[in-house]
Amino acid sequence: AKWYQLSAEQGHALSQFFLGNMYYKGQGVLQDFIEASKWFELAAQQGIEAAQYNLSVMYFQGQGVLQDYKEAFKGYKILALQGHAKARYNLGLMYYKGQGTQQNYREAFKWFKLSSDQGVVVAYYNLGHLYDHGKGVTQDCMKAFDFYQISANQGNGLAQSNLGLLYNLGKVVPKDYEEALKWYRLSAEQGVKEGQTNFGTMYEKGHAVEQNYTEAIKWYQLSADQNFQDGQTNLGRMYYQGKGVPQDYKQAFKWFKLSAQQGDAKAQLTLGVMYFSGQGVPQDYASAHMWWNICGSGGDKDCVKNRNIVEKEMSPSQIEKAQDMARNWKLYVVKRICAKS
Repeated sequence: AKWYQLSAEQGHALSQFFLGNMYYKGQGVLQDFIEASKWFELAAQQGIEAAQYNLSVMYFQGQGVLQDYKEAFKGYKILALQGHAKARYNLGLMYYKGQGTQQNYREAFKWFKLSSDQGVVVAYYNLGHLYDHGKGVTQDCMKAFDFYQISANQGNGLAQSNLGLLYNLGKVVPKDYEEALKWYRLSAEQGVKEGQTNFGTMYEKGHAVEQNYTEAIKWYQLSADQNFQDGQTNLGRMYYQGKGVPQDYKQAFKWFKLSAQQGDAKAQLTLGVMYFSGQGVPQDYASAHMWWNICGSGGDKDCVKNRNIVEKEMSPSQIEKAQDMARNWKLYVVKRICAKS
């Protein structure tokens, strides 16, 4: 570290990069992201691509510098135009999520494709996802299947979960629960929350495996603990219905609320029912109305129907309060989304 320091201070670009790397990883020196970012920036100014890439990562993650998606995007784009494979992939992600730039699925597809052509394996999953949902390209489930299969065979857990889903639904390929179970298991065992939920569903329904609610709950719990709304909703339902566990409305309420706060319409609907009926929580018509109003605004007809029913039991002031609660919740969600962007 001493000799790299001396050389870096004299302006040697590679020494600046290596010194930055040592501070970033804590190798031979105490880990210090601020020092790392300082030396990466100096090396990047002298044209060291790896330094520019690492600096962009630090801006994206807010390591040693204030998190700045625009700076990260700027750095990735410079490198992507020079043919840097990982930068191309990360640029695709930023276009996909609208981070540091306007959301643009076509651009995302372009950069994912270029990075996949250069051997960035994870990009195959993203291409499959875009084809699956028709984002940036014409929807093509067969191409989605092909890209998921390539990625799944290379060990990508998300691709494995999505491939399993295509087999489970009989989408593009004949319905095959055994193939679905195989891919869900591989995904779940990697700790992928989507795969864990899907794997648990197979146990709950007894598809290609003996029905086992206890095993289903195990996988739902693992997924829910990763803050995955589908896992939380499914776990809440098991407690609500007493499947594999003693019926427990308080536990059900806990998991439904966590999922509802992430926008899951099924959880919002059931949360309204629990407030309306006083299940696991004191009866509260205003809160029931709020949640049914929220999911109803998303087009759920059951939520609209229930909201109209509870309104008949409420005074005008209670309805106004419930509507204010719903507006405030939606405003909070918008602010949270903007903050992430």
